[in-house]
Amino acid sequence: MEYSELIASRTSIRAYRPDPIEAGLLQQVLEAARLAPTAANRQPFQLIVIHTAGREAELRRIYSRAWFTQAPLIIAVCALSSQAWVRESDRFNARLIDAAIVADHLILAAANLGLGTCWIAAFNVEAARSVLRLPAEVEPVIFTPLGVPAEPPGPKLRKPLTELVRYEHW
Repeated sequence: MEYSELIASRTSIRAYRPDPIEAGLLQQVLEAARLAPTAANRQPFQLIVIHTAGREAELRRIYSRAWFTQAPLIIAVCALSSQAWVRESDRFNARLIDAAIVADHLILAAANLGLGTCWIAAFNVEAARSVLRLPAEVEPVIFTPLGVPAEPPGPKLRKPLTELVRYEHW
């Protein structure tokens, strides 16, 4: 698929078939995430691949929507603050931006392979820490189901460029 077509067609999926994800497809999605650019190439992230079968109730503690666990897999993108690049002038830590870029690469790769995802940041952090047994230095940033869409995606609504872009100054 052409890149412009991919970014125009990619949308959040909230209904999944239970079909398993082929190992090769999962590896392609994970490889796209690995290749994502990060500040100073520090790669301050970890991906956790979670199988949903038999863990639905536990995983819904993280995000309670039923469709969250319909897909056979959920991927958590986690950040490691101590491994991230830090801007010297104001001590800005790039971990969250790096994690977002990684998630975006993962999500676009999935869409290119015909798989559905949904970017989830509105999750219960403490539940995520508990369910995934995260060490204190690991920060959960984004979750996404990964599966075959159960229905065609709806329309993609976005603001026009005229509302989002400025030139030369504010």
